[in-house]
Amino acid sequence: MNTRKKNFILIIISISIGLGSLLYWGSQTVLRITNYKSGEIYVEVPAKEGDKLFFGWIHSWEKIPWNEYYHIAHDNTLVLDTISFPAFGAGIPENKGKVCRIENGLIYMDEINQVFPEFDWINSHFSTREIILNGQLISKGDRLPEHTRLRLFVERRWKRWIK
Repeated sequence: MNTRKKNFILIIISISIGLGSLLYWGSQTVLRITNYKSGEIYVEVPAKEGDKLFFGWIHSWEKIPWNEYYHIAHDNTLVLDTISFPAFGAGIPENKGKVCRIENGLIYMDEINQVFPEFDWINSHFSTREIILNGQLISKGDRLPEHTRLRLFVERRWKRWIK
């Protein structure tokens, strides 16, 4: 086989591998935290169905820790499974979920199954404690812009460029 033909075949193979890699990368599902208005991405991590998301924050009135436990559903929605907190107070539900238990000084309400397509909040360096995906810290309030409306959601990576 002559050199031109070998080079042509190598180029075709390289292009095919490159396009395949790009398509694979673009089709991955990711969890993003973005600026609600501008869409600027602050956090982007791979995520998939069944992954566990923890969102910890400080309740604005009582200044007590509030924990939310989600899983990612097959349609990329966030399903709130459990909440936990140390005490009841203003704005804290008394009957969320199907099961209520006390463990290590915290009240847990389980089997909530509330679906969120996304959620947004005004970030606070004090109030937003940590955001954890599958046991890995992905962000904290002081790593995100202060007093900024943020959006957390799960989608295919390529959707950002199609919009």
